[in-house]
Amino acid sequence: HYYPKRYIENGYFIIEIEAVMIKTLMKNYGMVLVLIALCILFSILTIKEQNPDSESAANQIVKNIQQSYAQNDMILTVGSLNKDSETFAVSLKEKLEFNGYKNIVLVNGIPRDLRLALDSLKLAQKNPVLIATSGDVVKWRIIERFPEFYPELADCEIIIPKTYFWPDFLRKSNFVAIVDRIVVIAVIAIGMTMVIITGGIDLSVGSLIAVSAVVSTIIMKMMGGLEASGWAVFIGFLSGIFACGILGGFGGFLVAKFKVPPFITTLAIMLMGRGLAFMITGGFSIYQVPKTLPWIGQGTTFGFPNTVILLVLLYFIAYIFMSRTHIGRYIYAVGGNQEAAHLSGVPVKNIIIFVYIISGITAGIGGCIQASQLNTGTPNMGLMYELYVIAAVVVGGASLSGGAGRILGTLIGAFIISVIQNGMNLLGMESYTQQVMLGLVILIAVVIDKTRIGKL
Repeated sequence: HYYPKRYIENGYFIIEIEAVMIKTLMKNYGMVLVLIALCILFSILTIKEQNPDSESAANQIVKNIQQSYAQNDMILTVGSLNKDSETFAVSLKEKLEFNGYKNIVLVNGIPRDLRLALDSLKLAQKNPVLIATSGDVVKWRIIERFPEFYPELADCEIIIPKTYFWPDFLRKSNFVAIVDRIVVIAVIAIGMTMVIITGGIDLSVGSLIAVSAVVSTIIMKMMGGLEASGWAVFIGFLSGIFACGILGGFGGFLVAKFKVPPFITTLAIMLMGRGLAFMITGGFSIYQVPKTLPWIGQGTTFGFPNTVILLVLLYFIAYIFMSRTHIGRYIYAVGGNQEAAHLSGVPVKNIIIFVYIISGITAGIGGCIQASQLNTGTPNMGLMYELYVIAAVVVGGASLSGGAGRILGTLIGAFIISVIQNGMNLLGMESYTQQVMLGLVILIAVVIDKTRIGKL
C-alpha cells in the first residue's frame, strides 16, 4: 500500500517490496531465527540412543516383572549415585512394593555398593532372580561382566527399559543446564546493554561479581553465619549490590567528567575489584553462610526456578524502562550523538554515570545469584564473564558504536551464547575449541554491525 496501484503491478516494484519486507523481518526477528536454527542444528547433531528413567519407564518395568516373576522373588533395583537412575530405582522399588512384591532390595550408589550388596546376599544364601535398573548402570563393569564375577547367579536376569533415539539437546535436564548458565550472564547483560548503547564498554562486571559475592557472604557471616536468619541474606545481598553500584558509578564518573576512555577506566576497575575481593577474604572462600542462602539460586516457586522468575521480572522492568521512559530515550540519544543530545537538553554526563551505576548494580545482582547457586562466596567468581556478557549484548544486536540495541535482543543473544556453549559441550568439544568458536561468534557479530552502519 506504499506504492500506487499501477506500480505494484510492475514486477520490479513487487520484488522491491518483498526485499524490504525480508530486510524488516531479518532486522526484527533475525536473532530469533538464528537461535531456532542453532537449536535445530544441535538437536540433529546430538541424537543418541536414550535410556529412559522416567515415571513411564518405571511403569513399563513393573508391567514386565508382573508378567514373568512371582511376588516372593528377590529383586534388586539399582541406581547410580546423584544421577537420574537414582530416583528411578527408588520409584521402581516403591511401585513394586505397592503391587505386592515383598523381597525388593534397593542399591543406590557406585559399582562397589552393588558388589557389597551382592556379596552380602551371597553370604545370606539369598539369590536375586532379577536386577532392574536403567541404562547408565548397565555400563558398569560389574554388570557387563556379571557372569564372570558371579557365576552362581547365571540365571539372574538384568532388565532395563526399552531404549529410544532422542537428542541429548532436547532433554529436560539439558534445558535446565542452559537456563542455569544463562541467568547470571543475562542479568548482567541488562546493564551492559545500556552502557554499550551510550557508546561505552564495561570490562569490570566479572570482577564485580566476585565483589558482590564476597561482600554479601561476609555480611551474612558477621550477622550469624550458619544460624543467621533470612534477613541476613537480604541485608548481605543489598550490601553487595550497593558496593558494586558505587564502583560502577565511580567508573562512570571518570568517563563522564574526565573523558577517560571507557575501556581503560573499566579495565582499571576490573583489576581493583578483583584485588578488593581477595583483600576482603584473604584469598579464601566463605562457607559460613545462612541455610536460606540457596533459596534464590536453587529454589523454586510454583514449580518455576526462582532464578527464572527473577530474570523475567528484571527484563520486563528493563524493557519498560528503555522503551517507555524519558531516561531510556536519553540513553539512546547519548549513544546516537552526544553533542546533539547535549544541545537538546539531555544531561549527558548524568546519563553516562547512571548507566555505569546500573551496570554495577546488575553485576552485583549477578554475583548474589551465583553466590546463592554455589552456596558460598569466593574471590575467583566471575572470571571471563565480561566477555560472555559483551558477546551476548553484541550478538543480540547492540551496536558497539552506540545508539542502537534492544533489551529483548540482548536476552536472545544470551540464549544464543548459552546454546552454542551447551551444544559444544554435548558434542565433546574441548574448552579451547569453544573459546575459538565464541571469539568467531563475536567477530561475526561485530562485522555485521559495522557492515550495517556502513550502509546507513
